[in-house]
Amino acid sequence: MVNIAVLVSGGGTNLQALLDAQRRGEIHSGKITLVLSNKENAFALTRAERAGVETALLPKQKGESPAVYGQKLTALLKARKIDMVVLAGFLLILDEGVIQAYRDRILNIHPSLIPSFCGAGFYGLKVHEAALRRGVKVTGATVHLVNEVPDGGRILAQKAVEIREGDTAESLQKRVMEEAEWVLLPQETERLAAALTLAPTTAQE
Repeated sequence: MVNIAVLVSGGGTNLQALLDAQRRGEIHSGKITLVLSNKENAFALTRAERAGVETALLPKQKGESPAVYGQKLTALLKARKIDMVVLAGFLLILDEGVIQAYRDRILNIHPSLIPSFCGAGFYGLKVHEAALRRGVKVTGATVHLVNEVPDGGRILAQKAVEIREGDTAESLQKRVMEEAEWVLLPQETERLAAALTLAPTTAQE
């Protein structure tokens, strides 16, 4: 069984989709054993506690370098025997040390069809605001592996969502979550976990 850590910074709607999928048996090759946040008041931690999942808080200290934070994060993940990481609204860019420790074992969900509206600075409502400003007719969500380039890792799955007349960033965000993010993220989490059960080498070795 693959031990999965979910990293969060906010409300945890994508985390909830993962927890629900796990409860339904749709995620069965791995188990969410840790939910970690950099924000003390993240409601995602409450969601995890309600589901009986261990939580951890690792705030980034003022002036702390990404490398130092990354070392602390990697040490914590390894201490919890984590095999795979899912970023579900985690608003810190992972240092290359974390990425190297979990190469091809970190998933991210991004609320657009990469390569559109992605990269540094594109997160949350900002992505949907940019899509509406540009006037695109279709947006969606993308699940990808994480590498050293923000939103630059190999794409695993995408799902399109139509933009409707009168959409606001908030209404579009809600529909992209419901129609794409909450579908793709559990699906690809199970798919990667299943692949890792066949891999003899883990991040713990």
